[in-house]
Amino acid sequence: MSAPGPILGLDLGTRRIGLAVSDPDCRLALPAGCLESQGMEKDLQALCALVEKREIARIVVGLPLHLDGRVGPEAEAARTFARGVAEATGLPVEMMDERWTTLEAERALREMGSKRGGGARAARRSRAKSSQRAQRRQRGDVDAAAATILLRTYLERRRASEAP
Repeated sequence: MSAPGPILGLDLGTRRIGLAVSDPDCRLALPAGCLESQGMEKDLQALCALVEKREIARIVVGLPLHLDGRVGPEAEAARTFARGVAEATGLPVEMMDERWTTLEAERALREMGSKRGGGARAARRSRAKSSQRAQRRQRGDVDAAAATILLRTYLERRRASEAP
């Protein structure tokens, strides 16, 4: 059995790191925003601060394999980053296949947007999407949602493996 406490999920990108955190009982995965990447050293410092603030017990990092399962440069970068996170935080860090998380997150956010309404609200959203700030926020939402899906999947698999 692993150490009790929240688990941090990380969805790495070239510009942002999507963040998700579980509840202390590791039942729910909740979006925790995103971190604008500023290079390995600064990213690790920011993650260490988050780990301390949220009392994180374990970290799971998405492993971006090719659709056919091959390891490419993105996966190697994720492995390097995961090793750095483990060294910087002193916590156990696991890797998990994330091939479909971003696509699933984009689809889920699209569906949420279409369910929220139309008319004037849709027109306002359309205008807001044209601004760079709204686009950055939207991309950050996708990154956080992808991290949440990654962490949710990890928690489900972990519960299944611990079941009697």
